[in-house]
Parts: sequence; C-alpha cells; structure tokens
Amino acid sequence: MPQHAIQRITILGATGSIGQSTLDVVGRHPDRFSVFALTAQRQDEKLLEQVLRFAPRFAVMVDAEAASRLQAALRAAGSRTEVLAGSAALEEVAAAADVDMVMAAIVGAAGLPPTLAAARAGKKILLANKEALVLSGQLFMDAVAESGSVLLPIDSEHNAVFQALPAGYGRQPGAAGVRKVLLTASGGPFRASPIEALRAVTPEQACAHPNWVMGRKISVDSATMMNKGLEVIEAHWLFGAPADLIEVVVHRQSVIHSMVEYVDGSVIAQLGNPDMRTPIAHAMAWPERIDAGVRALDLFEIARLDFERPDLQRFPCLALAFEALRTGGAAPATLNAANEEAVEAFLARRIGFTDIARVIEPCLERCAGFAVDSLDAVFAADAQARDWARAEIQTLSAG
Repeated sequence: MPQHAIQRITILGATGSIGQSTLDVVGRHPDRFSVFALTAQRQDEKLLEQVLRFAPRFAVMVDAEAASRLQAALRAAGSRTEVLAGSAALEEVAAAADVDMVMAAIVGAAGLPPTLAAARAGKKILLANKEALVLSGQLFMDAVAESGSVLLPIDSEHNAVFQALPAGYGRQPGAAGVRKVLLTASGGPFRASPIEALRAVTPEQACAHPNWVMGRKISVDSATMMNKGLEVIEAHWLFGAPADLIEVVVHRQSVIHSMVEYVDGSVIAQLGNPDMRTPIAHAMAWPERIDAGVRALDLFEIARLDFERPDLQRFPCLALAFEALRTGGAAPATLNAANEEAVEAFLARRIGFTDIARVIEPCLERCAGFAVDSLDAVFAADAQARDWARAEIQTLSAG
C-alpha cells in the first residue's frame, strides 16, 4: 500500500453543508489529511465542535463577537487552536505556506477574496464557491495560470464534467473533440408545478429540495434554476466552453450528474447517488480515488432515467444567466449580486418567488457595456448591482 504525505487543508465555510461533508471525508482518512484551519461567519457553537474534534492550528470567525465567544470556549476546553477574527484572516489561512489545499465553500461574493488569495498562492483549490468564477472569471483563471494552482471543481455537475473529459484536457473543447457540455439539473421542487402557482410559493417550500440537502440560499437558487445558470457561467470558465456549447438537461433523479458529448457521437456521463462527499473525495484525492462513505448506486433500484428540456417560462432566471454569459463584462457579477439581494428579500418575505427574476432583469439591462478588469471593478459592479436590486425590491414591496 503506497504511503502518502499528509495533506493539510483549510476549509473556508466549515459550518456549511459542504464544509461538514469535507470534514466527514477528512475524518475517514486521518492518514491522508489533516486540518490546518476552519472558518465560519458567526456559528461559533458549531465551529467549536469541529475544532475540538479536528484540532486545527487556526479557527477563523468573521464576526468579532463570535470569535470572542469561540476563544473563551476553546480556552476553557484546553484547546491550543488559535482564534483569528475578520475577513482578512480568511485570506491569511487560505494562502498560508503550510496549507496544501483549500476547500472554497463560502457562499456568495464574500468567498471571492480568500479563494483568489489561495489561487495567487498556488494552492490546490477545491472550488465549491461558484461566485469566484461568476464574478471574476478571467481574473481568477489568470491567477490560477500564473501561480500554477490546481483548480478542481466541487459542484457535482462540474466535477462530473471534469471526470468525463479526457486526461490532460486543456480548456479547448474543439481540440479535445468535445461537441457539447451537458449540465444536468433536478428541476428543483417546482419542476412540475403549475406556473400560475409559483407566485404563492413560500420560502419553506422553495427550500425543500427533493434530492439534495443544501443551505437556504442555494436551495432557493435551485428552485429558480439560477443555481444552474451560475453553473453555466462557471462551466464556461472552467472548461473554456462558450455558451453555445453548454446545454442544461433536466434530470429529476439526480443520478447522472453531467455529461460530455463528443464529435464521434459518444456521450460520457458520470453517475452516482446524490451525495456531495463523492465530488469532495474525488477532488481531495485526485488523481487517485478514496472511499467517500457514500452508498453504492443501485441501478436496479433506480430502474429508469428521465430527461427533459428546461422550461424557460417557468425558470426565467436560467435564461437571464445565459444572457449574462453572452453579454460578458460586468453582466455576470450584476446577475449574481442582484440575485443575492432578491433571494434575501424573498426569504425575508418582502417579495414573492416570481419577483426574484423581476428584480434581476432590469439590473442586467442597466449594466450593459460595463467592463471588469480588476478586483476593484468587480466589487464596484457588485455594489452598483445591489443598489439597483434594492431599489427594485423596494418598488415591488411597496406594490
């Protein structure tokens, strides 16, 4: 049995579902992985449990009060883990010299700076934060190329595409004989609901995903299919695929996670039970394979696989994402920021479910032609889009 040097990992967003699944894989392979740092926004009690089990060198709380509580609790427990506070500390533990790999699992634009710091430091990046590529695709991919960082996708769809592509693939679909990248989507909880009923959808209904266990924001994105739209933009940057080479396929069983179609007529698919530990373990051990603790797929139990085209009338957010990709410039950053504001307003019951797309569309129309050639420009576009979105939300709320 080959011996492996223990890989030290920083987990950005340790208390979320991806972070917890990552720690589950780490716990199964203490001979291969150790935890360098765990980070969270403000869930100090949950992070405390993780720190006491995995004994990282650092624990980071973005919220200062939560950091103080965590530090006091760790001292009382006799822990030697050092507690850091603030957003800058996220970048420190992502780029630290002792770190081998970084799980980038902070949801939203807040995850971009530490993930970019990891890329610039040449780390092996396990990318679960799709906003890093949606907001700053060219900047991020340039940083990866310049530093020699290894970028491995964690989203089940992109990880599936990565597995279905030929070894040594170099982000040139034509050169590799790739005809199309097929991203599968479950269709969420409202795939078959009457369109007229979507106006009355509640946050609780939108967060009840039929196949996956996810956080509230990403669950709403799945229900609107904005999550799939952001994945389309991410796929463009990860695999060098233009919008016309990317197709979304609704596959309600969530067993085929994505496919690659080749010019010779072959279609290669990656299948597995819907469990994020599969892509996490694949990326952590790549190019090897390790046990992820995932139940084996029983094809006889599945019995059938269904496919359909997405209904863009039902899912206008998906159409808006393709529009943003084709527009380029600040459009993807605007799409993401406006969506974050709209989803937050929906979860707070300030706007309806179908209002999410109504908030985003005028914001996209206003951003046409804006360029983003620096991180400052990215955040300026993000801030501007949030202002536009809040104004739209206020108008809808008043109506």
